Amino acid sequence: MMIQRVGQIGVPVKDLNRALDFYKEKLGLSLLFNTDSMAFFECDGFRLMLSLPEKEEFAHSSSVIYFQVTDMKDTYERLVDKEVTFIDEPHVVAKMGNTETWMVFFKDTEDNTHALMSEVQV
Repeated sequence: MMIQRVGQIGVPVKDLNRALDFYKEKLGLSLLFNTDSMAFFECDGFRLMLSLPEKEEFAHSSSVIYFQVTDMKDTYERLVDKEVTFIDEPHVVAKMGNTETWMVFFKDTEDNTHALMSEVQV
């Protein structure tokens, strides 16, 4: 197989310092390093790159990133306390056998939409 795995996902940002604060302080991701135009975060073997777009054609919202969490209710409440802007409340999106998939969508400071997801055994 030619493609082995996804190495990183890039998220375009308008204000790198504001985005750095959001992803590091509010979401609690580990900052690997940053430059004047990019920041790289570690997320359990996955790398997330925030970057100022090099050209106007790249200055659009990113794909939705689904961040896996263990405890949806606790994580949601902690992020609400940190003033993260949620679009909805945690809810079940699918039931497969004894597993429920829960999601809740939020906006980052750069107007990108992302989600928290949790798979719960019932």
